[in-house]
Amino acid sequence: MSGTNDTRLQTTDRGSQGVDMPSRSPSSSSSTRSGDTTESVQPVQRVNPEEELERCPTNHSLGPDMPVEPISSVVEIPDEVYDRLPPHRKLVIVFLLSFCSFLAPISSTSVLAATPEVAAEYGTTGSIINVVNALYMLFMGLSPVFWGPLSQVYGRRLITIITAVGFLACSIGTALAPNLGAFFVFRLLTAFEGTSFILVGASVIGDMYRPTERGTATGWFLSGTLIGPALGPFIGGIIVTYTSWRVIFWLQTGLAGIAAIGSYFLLPETIYHMRIDDLVGYSGPAKVRVVLGMINPWRVIRLWEYPNLFLTGIASASLVWNMYSLLTPIRYVLNPRYNLTTPMQGGLFYLAPGCGYLVGTFVGGRYADHIVKKYIKKRGVRVPEDRMYSALPFMGLIIPGCVLIYGWCVEKDVGGIPLTVVVLFLQGVAQLFCFPSLNTYCLDVMPGRGAEVIAGNYALRYLLACAGTAVVLPAINGIGVGWFSTISALFVFTGTVCAYVSILWGREWRQKVDAKRRKRATKKMLEEKSDDLTGDDTLQEGPGTMLGSPVAPATRNPLTTPGAQRKEEV
Repeated sequence: MSGTNDTRLQTTDRGSQGVDMPSRSPSSSSSTRSGDTTESVQPVQRVNPEEELERCPTNHSLGPDMPVEPISSVVEIPDEVYDRLPPHRKLVIVFLLSFCSFLAPISSTSVLAATPEVAAEYGTTGSIINVVNALYMLFMGLSPVFWGPLSQVYGRRLITIITAVGFLACSIGTALAPNLGAFFVFRLLTAFEGTSFILVGASVIGDMYRPTERGTATGWFLSGTLIGPALGPFIGGIIVTYTSWRVIFWLQTGLAGIAAIGSYFLLPETIYHMRIDDLVGYSGPAKVRVVLGMINPWRVIRLWEYPNLFLTGIASASLVWNMYSLLTPIRYVLNPRYNLTTPMQGGLFYLAPGCGYLVGTFVGGRYADHIVKKYIKKRGVRVPEDRMYSALPFMGLIIPGCVLIYGWCVEKDVGGIPLTVVVLFLQGVAQLFCFPSLNTYCLDVMPGRGAEVIAGNYALRYLLACAGTAVVLPAINGIGVGWFSTISALFVFTGTVCAYVSILWGREWRQKVDAKRRKRATKKMLEEKSDDLTGDDTLQEGPGTMLGSPVAPATRNPLTTPGAQRKEEV
């Protein structure tokens, strides 16, 4: 995107429509504002839900620089984009995506209750099976850097359908795995495919909902990703108590089939600007070269150059570390402590945080949106970092407090089962006040690159979840559940500090990094332009052109939708 464009259009407070999800009447006008810029936008009439949603075509795209590398975090998104779907259709899509996002996390923990049985069937130890579970989390951490850029280039719908079919096939493979090697491979492929649902689902929320509405929708969406890990061991415990562990994966296969069918029939293409549209006019070799650049996983990692994105990733990762380090050892820690004898009895403890996640769904996202609107009224402009204020008390006080009480009460055998259940429930509720805020910040802070930003965030989350899953049992055996819980509580508090400093200095950091990127891009452009003058007099590069693109004008039209343009022409 051109470095001269430093104006961010933000969406101010709007009314909501519907009971569970926010929306707005299509007939109302709106004003998008950030800092010193205000622009009125008249929303276009909604399209027929059966028709393809309007997208930004090449001649109205973000510019030929966009396929290669944007040099600014500032992207203007027209307000009428969020009115392309009616409220009831958005509801259906959110619940579909929440169901899809339920699959990979529940698969990550459902096998925990069956670890001894799986190890016995393959003639190995529980430690080896736990290594497989840790690597499952590692692949969940690696896959977002691939799926994020791909969904920006080819759209949300195609990537979701492909990964849904792949997840279905890998689930069948895991259920039929004849040996440990096959079990190992199919489990890792399941993780790699399944994380796409979480990543693309969050991006679809950003495509459909305004910034002041996203928190509520994100809360509902995240219920699947958080309830899944808590519900998985309970379901797995029931299955292993009465039948074979392979039934766990046949159940997963059935759920994956529903997700694949639902994605095909119910999920439209929601992305506003598909980057593949920018490549009209490219020759074959040039097109391949640019596409490879667009889907390069390094694009996601390079976003950590923004300190605010890296630090909010650490904040999110601290919560996921805490979640998996609590859930993973429950059967090993609580069963002997409370003299429980069956997997199902130990699995009942997972219902406590699961119910907490469910309760938090109803209020966490709404509270995040409330905080955004509060600061809009206070400042007169929306600043993306303000959203994270909603997470601070829960990350800084409630979750660390619950983790400390849980760890030391179990360690010292104080309070018994009731106290353990209560603190697990409360920290579950608190997490649903944190995740919608952090997730939605990733969508708000860099409009147009939300999939890549949230991909980097999820990569950090699941890499730390992998570490937590791998070290929790050896650490508890070595230092005890009390001291390990103390370490987890301190990590979550550190994540709170990371979120707070991002609130304080995030805007300044973004501006500084944008300036550095523009400087580097300008220097590279001048160097290559100087080389091109001796070889090709036909290539004209204006200030809005990055290298490797076809001939482009020096200026470009404002970003708008086809419907809005037709209305202006009339």
